[in-house]
Amino acid sequence: MSRPILDESSIHPAIRANVASWNHAIVDEVKAAVQANDVVVVGMAQNPFPAKARKALDAIGRPYKYLEYGNYFSMWRRRTALKMWTGWPSFPMVFVKGMLVGGYSDLKALIDSGELKAMLG
Repeated sequence: MSRPILDESSIHPAIRANVASWNHAIVDEVKAAVQANDVVVVGMAQNPFPAKARKALDAIGRPYKYLEYGNYFSMWRRRTALKMWTGWPSFPMVFVKGMLVGGYSDLKALIDSGELKAMLG
């Protein structure tokens, strides 16, 4: 299964560079963190679910990198670039060994089933 992404041939050549570079810095920052850390939680202030994900990881003693981008009132355009990149619609975005595993409830299910421990070796 692949998610639908507008084919580059359907983007007018005059705007391709704008599309390709739109808020690219935030995506690059998250990519770098995902490459450098076994577990990364990407969140935002005021949303309780990134905090729940972090508490769940703290409870099992699993180190992680946390990146926070704004809140409900700020940085929403930058966060939209992350949603477009991943296809994941909400925060947190939790990455394990370079793989997007979902949000808080998905992380909690991995912890409870023992799969997170297996993924991390």
